Amino acid sequence: MKIIKSNELKNKNHDFFKTIDIENIQSAVEIIEDVKNSGDSAIIKYSKLFGDGIFLNANDFVVNDNEVEDAFNKTPKDTINALKISIKNVTRFAHKQLKCLKKLDFDIKGSHFGHRIIPINKVLCYVPGGNYPLLSSAVMTTSVAKVAGVKEIILTSPKIKPQTIVAAKLSGADKIYKLGGVQAISAFAYGTESILPIDKIVGPGNKFVTFAKKYVYGKCAIDFLAGPSEVLIVADDNQNPQLVSADILAQCEHDKDARGYLICFSENFAKEVVKSAKKQLENLQTKEIAQQSFNNSYAVVVKDMDEAVMLTNIRAPEHLELMFENAEKISEKFKNYGSLFIGSNCAEVFGDYCSGTNHVLPTNGASRYCGGLSVFDFIKIQTYQSLTKNYAVELSKTASCIAYQEGLMAHKLASDLRGKNEI
Repeated sequence: MKIIKSNELKNKNHDFFKTIDIENIQSAVEIIEDVKNSGDSAIIKYSKLFGDGIFLNANDFVVNDNEVEDAFNKTPKDTINALKISIKNVTRFAHKQLKCLKKLDFDIKGSHFGHRIIPINKVLCYVPGGNYPLLSSAVMTTSVAKVAGVKEIILTSPKIKPQTIVAAKLSGADKIYKLGGVQAISAFAYGTESILPIDKIVGPGNKFVTFAKKYVYGKCAIDFLAGPSEVLIVADDNQNPQLVSADILAQCEHDKDARGYLICFSENFAKEVVKSAKKQLENLQTKEIAQQSFNNSYAVVVKDMDEAVMLTNIRAPEHLELMFENAEKISEKFKNYGSLFIGSNCAEVFGDYCSGTNHVLPTNGASRYCGGLSVFDFIKIQTYQSLTKNYAVELSKTASCIAYQEGLMAHKLASDLRGKNEI
């Protein structure tokens, strides 16, 4: 981790502000187009090439009932119980979110207006399976889609592990696939001989999966660009360096492109955090990846809290931890983050697994314009109206005037006809 002072960040092109480039990954484009044009045969080819699985034919893509039963038998009972607790907390939060959104229904001059809350019909939940089997992502995506009332929930994951299958089934997945990577995103967006296209893709992934989601957007919807992972911690000198460094390493171990950021108020504290992290890395089983990410991370020493707030809001991290005295009181000054963790007790890892909030979050600065995955990502707000004849006559004058100014004369005609009481 590089320790710098805030005055070194006057250049907005500094690495501290840089995001992962996913604008033009040519290899991903080629895979997407190949799957789009060649279908199942391309999936089989790329799955073999990238080691995601050896499929003889399309029938092998889906996890069957025997594999589900075998997965439950292979998954430790304490893991199953932990998953049930996680699902309970995540779905409870989602139910409470959904209750905040009400059906809208009102009258104006006898005419009827409102909106309806309609679940998306068919959703793909993507669960990473490369470096680690992220069974928690199965919970975060599938169980929330279930609460929203999605009719068909498909989950897919490469190199799928028994515990991920168990998490998917307990969370309510209707069908589970053993596919991953760019080829999976392309297959479910465009459809193949054996795979029907879906309406929306949600879930995290590496930069290739993230690029693929961005590429297919429009053919289907996506949640947002989610990955690689990042955390930013604002901490004062009274914090325990071990806790701070552990939380940073918890994100660094995800992927070599993951990042941890520390904003603090003294160089001595930054050095203590780095020292603690180096000690923890010595015996960390995921050291090979975590070390690379940690080396490319930054600790920024600022002069005051106002500067800390400003830099945080510019950086717009995925996870934001506030570890300083009275953090609750000023937490609303922080505007750009995927999910907020207030106080030293509130480890980001709790949000990753079981506290109830979702861990599928915007990265790469996307928290400037969106929040994390929620029950709202699985529903559509669709308006409706029903007009009385008298109100239609009244509105026609306004509509016809605007249509004329736009030069859209068929619009004006449709409006004018409603304006005539005799029709």
